[in-house]
Amino acid sequence: MLTGKEGLIQSLIEAYLNEKGTMDFYADAAVKALNPEAKKMFGELSQWEHKHMDFIGFLYQSIQEDKDVIGFDRFSRKTGAPYTEAGIPVKELEAKLERHEFVDDMGALILALEIEGKAYSLYSRLAKSALDSNARVVFEEMVGQEAKHIEYLKRLKIKLGET
Repeated sequence: MLTGKEGLIQSLIEAYLNEKGTMDFYADAAVKALNPEAKKMFGELSQWEHKHMDFIGFLYQSIQEDKDVIGFDRFSRKTGAPYTEAGIPVKELEAKLERHEFVDDMGALILALEIEGKAYSLYSRLAKSALDSNARVVFEEMVGQEAKHIEYLKRLKIKLGET
């Protein structure tokens, strides 16, 4: 779990794993959601998390000067990601999915807002406490990305409230 005391490389690895856990959860939620709009929303969120992984992976590989491309690719495929970017264990969120079949969009939306809100808080805290200035920049970028997710979800919530 990220604390802000990690160096840049370790911060990137941990952030990558958190993004992977979140992406995997959203992909699973998209499959399990009953409502087409909920499926679509979780699918889009999963794709966004994949883009975050690509961004972090690019930073890692550029710092390594492409010395470890094969190793990073192998790491990416084989390493489990037990936590989401919100710091919530993936298994805990999967249990929520099992308890709540998403028959409406609002239930799915509220869960996504919880995840993205906690991710925003985590990256904000890390950006303030990071000892490595380069890691701080990465965390600040992630704060901006999470803010975009939250705004998207808020707009969707307003839209759902109107229907």
